[in-house]
Amino acid sequence: MKIGIVIGSIREGRLGASVGAWVKDQADKRADAEYEVLDLKDFRVPLLDSPTHPMQANKNYDSPEVTAWSRAIDACDGFVFVTPEYNHGVPGALKNAVDVLGPEWVGKPIGFVGYGSAGGVRAVEQWRQIVGNLSMVDVRAQLEISLFTEFGDEGFTPNERRSAEITTLLDQLVEMTKKLA
Repeated sequence: MKIGIVIGSIREGRLGASVGAWVKDQADKRADAEYEVLDLKDFRVPLLDSPTHPMQANKNYDSPEVTAWSRAIDACDGFVFVTPEYNHGVPGALKNAVDVLGPEWVGKPIGFVGYGSAGGVRAVEQWRQIVGNLSMVDVRAQLEISLFTEFGDEGFTPNERRSAEITTLLDQLVEMTKKLA
């Protein structure tokens, strides 16, 4: 079983890479799945402008970047989205990266690690609506990381309770992935 940890921000100076690295470090302490970081910034996914609807493309895309993204996503059995909250919503680059694909997402489980001034809760709430349309199954547990209390001059310093929270999220995600297999 392979779980993709998707870092959903592509901005310079972004905080998501440090959060994603921490999630990966926590996941690597487990023996229940293979965990891989999929940093959206590395894929350089272009804006969705193809005349063919992604659900009808049969995983054949016009763009080599989208094709590479498709293969990476298709190889995963489940996902953790590390998502910032921008303007009380989902980040545009990650939303676009979800939208350019179709069947690669369908029926797979997903968990969310949000971060922002309010812990990313509004972005996660919107993601739950979005992934439901793709017949993805979201797990109940989520992390809500605060920009004000968990980031500083030394970078990302998770609160003490975060280790237990990510364990619960990954437990639920692995269990759901097994059920859906």
